[in-house]
Amino acid sequence: MPTTLYASVMLLAGIAVPLLAALNAALGVRLGSPVAAAAILFTVAFLATLVVLLIHGPSAISGVAKVPKHLLLGGVLIAFYVLSITFIAPRFGVGNAVFFVLLGQLISAALIDQFGLFGNPISPLSLTRAAGIGLMAAGVFVTQQA
Repeated sequence: MPTTLYASVMLLAGIAVPLLAALNAALGVRLGSPVAAAAILFTVAFLATLVVLLIHGPSAISGVAKVPKHLLLGGVLIAFYVLSITFIAPRFGVGNAVFFVLLGQLISAALIDQFGLFGNPISPLSLTRAAGIGLMAAGVFVTQQA
């Protein structure tokens, strides 16, 4: 049962990575500065990590930016990724953890491109593109075989 849970969490972590990129890119455009967007992303990630820390101990935290709240989700997504990979990789294996992260990234990136989510250009999922993504997924799978 833990293996299925670990795989599921890492799959979700993989799905989150392209979402993080799309959200932070949109934040950078909105602010007019990719550096400012990166600083905000890590500030939000730091705050999310402190929430987890608060559950286990100390207290504090609070702050709201003047941008649409959904653009701040990149910080939440990076905190989820860092926390999940740090916790699960030693128990599940780095290769297994990364395999599910990459699989999730392929799925999420295809959906972001297909629907032009978060202001990204639409890039429809053609049969050729789907085959390429399938080959990439197969390649990632093959790298994990003994």
